[in-house]
Amino acid sequence: MISGGGSAQVDPPGSAAFQWNHQVWFPTSPMKAIMSKAPAARVVFDSGEKPASAAALAKQSDIAIVFAYQWMSEGSDLQNLSLPDNQDALIAQVAAANPHTIVVLETGTAVLMPWISKVDGVVEAWYSGTKGADAVAAVLFGEVNPSGKLPITFPRSEADLPRRQIATPPAGAQGAGAVMRTAVTPPSFSISYDEGLEVGYKWYDAEHKGSLFPFGFGLSYTEFRYSDLRVERGRNPSVVFTLTNAGTRSGQEVAQVYVCLPSIAGEPPKRLVAWAKVNLDPGQHREVTVNIDSKYLEIFDVAQHGWKMVPGTYTFRVGGSSADLRLTEKVEFD
Repeated sequence: MISGGGSAQVDPPGSAAFQWNHQVWFPTSPMKAIMSKAPAARVVFDSGEKPASAAALAKQSDIAIVFAYQWMSEGSDLQNLSLPDNQDALIAQVAAANPHTIVVLETGTAVLMPWISKVDGVVEAWYSGTKGADAVAAVLFGEVNPSGKLPITFPRSEADLPRRQIATPPAGAQGAGAVMRTAVTPPSFSISYDEGLEVGYKWYDAEHKGSLFPFGFGLSYTEFRYSDLRVERGRNPSVVFTLTNAGTRSGQEVAQVYVCLPSIAGEPPKRLVAWAKVNLDPGQHREVTVNIDSKYLEIFDVAQHGWKMVPGTYTFRVGGSSADLRLTEKVEFD
């Protein structure tokens, strides 16, 4: 399992310290973790260096699991969101050979997935540390019901990004890390960020762009249903709804509350204002109350140099992700 670089880097136990921008791989073995969960199965490894070899192995296997990575570190930028080292071609060939292919991603940000429609499942493991192999195996074998939700949007293509190209510093410019090490002041340069408030999922909403996976998205081995929304008004309003585990596994759902402000506010279409993580057994339902801090319903008034709520219709929406909001209620605020 790979470690992120820079401040995210963790050196393997018992090893010498690596430089801050060195690719570090933990000795922990996903293959051994998988073998321990299925001692009666025959588990075979292929490095993936030659996609044809990996595909041949996948073709004669019941299940194929591809571990793919994208290393990142402070002090450097990714040139694109594609997986490096021909990994997209590897995944595509393995999936073509075996429709029961699962991809485990070890990345620090969103990646493009041109093969997504050809695989059975994707696990975003991020940089999961020295025990990451055991954690991934527990999720793959259903010992743990995953409940994480994406903190970022995964775009369909780089064309959907607000910044499609990386600004290149002028010759001689150095990053902050170099400044600290050498005490040399780098030449300055300017970049104009004109997205304003349209950052993250707000950009995709405002530009009417779909996504590969929206902000707040996450699957589970069970199914959750939302019903009976009501908004209790007040200085700090409360959102009340019923959440039901309609599946056959115990699980946790991160229920999210978004609000669409009146158009006079000049804001992006909606903003996340609260959430609640709820644990439910199969068939269990619970009334969930989420309190909203009024400051999350406000905008900054430049003329008055302060925060305020604008009068009008506020639309409260509740669901499992920024693109899956199943309950809606409108409330008037003076």
